[in-house]
Amino acid sequence: MTKTEAQDRIAKLKALINDYRYHYHVLDESTMSEAAADSLKHELATLEASFPELITADSPTQRVAGEPLAKFTQVTHSSRMLSLNDVFNTEEVLAWVERLRKLRPGVDLEYFADIKMDGLACALVYQDGFLQTAITRGNGFVGEDVTLNVRTIENVPLQLRSRAGYEHLSIGRTEIRGEIIMLKADFEALNRQRAAEDKPLFANPRNLAAGTIRQLDPALAAARPLRFRAYDLIRPDSSEIPTYSYAYQALQQIGISANQQATVFTDITEVLTFAQHWDAARHELPFNTDGLVIKLNDRRLYAELGVVGKAPRGAVAYKYAAEEATTTVKDIILSIGRTGTANPVAVFEPVVVAGSTVQHATLHNADEITRKDIRVGDTVIIYKAGDIIPQVLKVLVELRPKQTVPFDMEAELQRQYPELDFERVPGEAAYRMKNVTGPLLLKRSLEHYASKGAMDIDTLGEKNVAALIDAGLVTDLAAIYALSEAQVLTVDRFAKLSAQKLVSGIQAAKQPLLERFIYGLGIRHVGAQTAIDLADAFGSVAVLASASLETLQAVDGIGTVVAESITAWFADADNEQLLKKFEELGVAPQYESHANGPLHNQNFVITGGLEAMSRDEAASKIRNLGGNFQSTLGKDTTYLVVGANVGAAKLAKAAKYGTKQISEADLLELLGIK
Repeated sequence: MTKTEAQDRIAKLKALINDYRYHYHVLDESTMSEAAADSLKHELATLEASFPELITADSPTQRVAGEPLAKFTQVTHSSRMLSLNDVFNTEEVLAWVERLRKLRPGVDLEYFADIKMDGLACALVYQDGFLQTAITRGNGFVGEDVTLNVRTIENVPLQLRSRAGYEHLSIGRTEIRGEIIMLKADFEALNRQRAAEDKPLFANPRNLAAGTIRQLDPALAAARPLRFRAYDLIRPDSSEIPTYSYAYQALQQIGISANQQATVFTDITEVLTFAQHWDAARHELPFNTDGLVIKLNDRRLYAELGVVGKAPRGAVAYKYAAEEATTTVKDIILSIGRTGTANPVAVFEPVVVAGSTVQHATLHNADEITRKDIRVGDTVIIYKAGDIIPQVLKVLVELRPKQTVPFDMEAELQRQYPELDFERVPGEAAYRMKNVTGPLLLKRSLEHYASKGAMDIDTLGEKNVAALIDAGLVTDLAAIYALSEAQVLTVDRFAKLSAQKLVSGIQAAKQPLLERFIYGLGIRHVGAQTAIDLADAFGSVAVLASASLETLQAVDGIGTVVAESITAWFADADNEQLLKKFEELGVAPQYESHANGPLHNQNFVITGGLEAMSRDEAASKIRNLGGNFQSTLGKDTTYLVVGANVGAAKLAKAAKYGTKQISEADLLELLGIK
């Protein structure tokens, strides 16, 4: 990216993030999820790191939260309420620790880790043990006085408990910082009640908690089940609170809620194990979270390390894999489904969502694309909850490049599938191939899958394929592996011996060569030689399925059209389920390298008829020995195999290119056939 392009992208990102922050922090409205906003901020920070000369004082990366509302009295914080730098993986955590060790060499570091709550940051100020003021974070320096609303929260004590050993906390000024939250169960109950009353449902617990506190009616706050969870304890004499673990212990003693999961660690690897545990178990927590807070337990050391920009050096926020993220649409390609429908698929700049890399997502149909106005070049928010297939949530039109154009489904069908005809049946959203039904497509696909060049299941010829599909016993390619003799015997065409032969022949094809399996899947534009090239390049179906367009195009002989076709096939939801079904039924393709074969890097073309074998059989044997079988003669052809009844034109072309001409007998010798 050039500096000019970066400057333009940064300007757009800043404008969009600032608009989000205003709605989120000032108006308590959410224009996108926090995860999506984090993704935009991370992109902005990355760009600014690459072009530091483009960083400005008003950048969202240089400030904390939003401006306070004018409707509340503004209060200056005793010390700045800081936000934390985000880290997203093990490497970034370890890099943070390494920076700390360089700043304090030889010092044993102790870590304090706590679940990061998703609520409204607030500071409670107690004077001589009595609640005096409750202040929102605001812009970090100045917040809003929301004391009347906070006093209605049941778990906020109006007077601190006096406990032996902690009496000093009820003398003078004690500040407690934390989050105002709503538990998931309370939120769901409140929404069920509103649904019963035919009222609009609330969007999420965080927005509801923030909106409740930042409105003027304490009675409304009292009617909603809010809670306060503390994460810090501040005294004028900082030596009174030596560690964060002591602070949490003291909070519990004086009657303030804090997370019970918080733990002290002496080894950063233990912290990372703790983080992984709660990543898997976070949905079991009673409140929403998007990560952990990891900080140095020693508060004196924490303070000595100071602040850089908006964040302290001694702490980071470890963010879990977001279930939403932003990315750009690189292309929209079309996949033909098992029923003949044309399924549009968005190809993305790779992005991690919910712990896995996402490179594409179904767009469903032309109407959905039009409704969301998704265009090539757009920046979009994508989401993925659990194992759900990635989806496009919305387009961020503020970041749309000027040259984008609306997606034209019919034009793309004509461009990507010029040899096929499609129609849109009235009342349906999908475009379908004309005069082609789902069963007919399945029959063609299964015939190809069982053919000699693919699985070579000789008992699955055209008539047997048709009989099994017409009987409803086979609904997809993988279903043949679930067939039993008893099921096959219900079809008139089969007797006991033929049923046994069919089932055993299918079961014998459970560990095919990888290239034969890839070829058998029937991916458009992927012939037998391309399947070998893909097998050699990726080594497994799983790796091939996750390959990006650029990675596919880097394979010799694979251009844009073939790469798009492969991407579209693996992006199709039906095909994803098909591959899972193959695996569940025990189909395990085996990869064998062709790199050491005696015919490696030798290219063959056959012209005329052969006597000893068919052309397809010869091609298969050539490929099995590492050679390449070509359909047309080119400058890179090593051998022209001359059979019977050869035309003079091909021989002349071979002579022009200097291609060596050999007989069928010579070919048999190269193949090791006597």
